[in-house]
Amino acid sequence: MKTGIRVGGPTTGGREQFEAMLTFATEAEKLGVDQAWSAEAWGMDAIAPLAYLAARTERMQLGTGIMQVCARTAASVAMTAMSMDTVTGGRFLLGLGNSGPQVVEGLHGQPFERPATRMRETVEIVRLACAGEKLAYRGETIELPRPGGRGKALRLAQPPTLVPIYLATLAPRALEMTGAIADGWLGTSFTPDAPEAHLEYLRRGAERAGRKLQDLTLGVDAAIAITDDPEPLVQVQKASMAFQLSAMGSPTMNFYNDAYARAGFQDACTEVRKLWLEKKRGEAVQAVPDEMIHKTAIIGDERHVRERLRKYRDAGIDELMLHPIAPDATSQLDTLGRAVELVREVSAE
Repeated sequence: MKTGIRVGGPTTGGREQFEAMLTFATEAEKLGVDQAWSAEAWGMDAIAPLAYLAARTERMQLGTGIMQVCARTAASVAMTAMSMDTVTGGRFLLGLGNSGPQVVEGLHGQPFERPATRMRETVEIVRLACAGEKLAYRGETIELPRPGGRGKALRLAQPPTLVPIYLATLAPRALEMTGAIADGWLGTSFTPDAPEAHLEYLRRGAERAGRKLQDLTLGVDAAIAITDDPEPLVQVQKASMAFQLSAMGSPTMNFYNDAYARAGFQDACTEVRKLWLEKKRGEAVQAVPDEMIHKTAIIGDERHVRERLRKYRDAGIDELMLHPIAPDATSQLDTLGRAVELVREVSAE
C-alpha cells in the first residue's frame, strides 16, 4: 500500500496555516509518504497548494482530493490538469468530486442536479483534451461548443498527456460509474470490516464495462494514532464523526450518512443525525458508538495498528491516506513516520 496525507481543507486560507501545511508536507515526503492530496471545500482551492508543493517536493505524487466539478467548466478542469501534469513533472493525480448540495448550491450557485452524469461527462471531456482532440462534445449536461453560439470547437494547445483520474464517490450509482470509467477511487466513510458496502458497486460497474475491480486503484482515508490508551482519542473522534453524519450534506441528503449506514451502522446514523438536527449537538456526539470509531479509524497500540492495516490490505486497498491524531505538528510527524514504517512492513508480509 502507498501512503498519503491530506493538505488544505474547509478552514484553510491563512498564511500561518499555509506555512504549517507546507512544513508538514515536505517533512512527510522525507518520511517516505508517497502522496499529498489537497482538499477543497470553502477554504483554499485544490490547485494552488499543490502547485506550490510541486516546487518544494521531488518524489511525492500530488493529487486533488477533491477538485469540485461544479466549480469549473469541464474545459477548465482539463486545462488545469494538463498544466499541473507539466508543473509537477508527471506527478499529478486528478481527483474529482461532486461535493454536495450545501457547497454546490449554497457556495457556487449551481444546481445539484444529475451530479453523476455531469461527472462522467467531465471525465470524458478531460480525456478528449488529454488525447489532443478538439473539444466537440454533446452530452446531457454539457455541450461544446455552446449550441447556437458563435464559438467553434477548440483543441487545447498543451501536448497530449496521460493524467490518472480518480473519482470520489459514495452513492451506489456513482460508485458503479467509478468502477466503469475511473483510473482510481477516492473513498471515504470506509471500514475494512465491511468493504463490500462500497466495493460491491465498484466491482459491478467495472464488470459491466468489461473491466475488473483490480483495474482501479483503490484509495481510502483513516485517522491514525499509536497509543496504549486509545479510549480518550476514540471519544475525541466522535465529534468529527457526528459532524460528518449530520452536517456534511442537507437535512434530506447526506451521502456520508448513507454510506456508513450501508456498512452496518444504520441505527447510529439515524439517531445521530436526528439529534443533531434537533440542535442537540452534545447528545449527537455521545450517540456515536465506540465501535463506529474503532472500525473506521486506526487507534491503538502497534499490535492493534498492524491488525487494522492488514484488514485494509486484505480488502484490496492500494493507497491509504493517513490523518495522524496528535496534539502538535511534531507529534503528528512522529506518528506519521511510524505509521509509514508499519504500512511498509504489513505490505511486505
